[in-house]
Amino acid sequence: MKLFDFLKPKEVQKSTQAYLEIAEIKDSIVVMKDGSLRLIMLCSAVNFDLKTDEEQDILIGQYQNFLNSLEFPIQIVVQSRRIDLGSYLAKLKERLNQEENELLKAQMADYIDFLKELIAQANIMDKKFYVVVPYFPPLIKTPTSWEEVISGRPPKTLTSSEFDTFKRELIQKANIIASGLGSLGLRCIQLNTQELIELFYNIYNPELAAAEKLLPLEELKAEVVKKGEEKNA
Repeated sequence: MKLFDFLKPKEVQKSTQAYLEIAEIKDSIVVMKDGSLRLIMLCSAVNFDLKTDEEQDILIGQYQNFLNSLEFPIQIVVQSRRIDLGSYLAKLKERLNQEENELLKAQMADYIDFLKELIAQANIMDKKFYVVVPYFPPLIKTPTSWEEVISGRPPKTLTSSEFDTFKRELIQKANIIASGLGSLGLRCIQLNTQELIELFYNIYNPELAAAEKLLPLEELKAEVVKKGEEKNA
């Protein structure tokens, strides 16, 4: 350590927010720091293995036609999560205590014991499918390297008029995707603001999310910590 090193200003550590490309979530739309938008849809699934060979060939052909018809990029995300049956077991125990029929009470007790044993022996997984539809406004510079992504460049601020215009165009793109997937027998639902917050909360905090559920949107009042600012005690 040099003699006068202590006189140098300490480098302020960047918060986690500085490394996220998300600027905000507004009106069920994810706004990125570069001004681009994302619309996320939750999609249903088809059990491909239960289809006949002919039905499988038809689905493959329809999916191929859907991909070939795309004029803009999309992202398909498959998310596997362990199912938390704690709340379900708690409700069953509550019903068990209220049940007066001894036969039903015994059956419910056996069912609860079966679920406990099943959970102890195997991880019960839930798989969800998402389609991310992007919108890049004109004159947006797309980052070409990971260094540019984490460089902490200042976010682009959209005016209300710009946001409304871009949102309409994004929804039109999402409708095209939903219609194309609908031909495959899939149903797509756009995630709202609360659902988007919960999705990213679960992605970035998988262990915490399993133990601590997120509060409703109207009860969330988290502060945004900016570089160089300190929270008053």
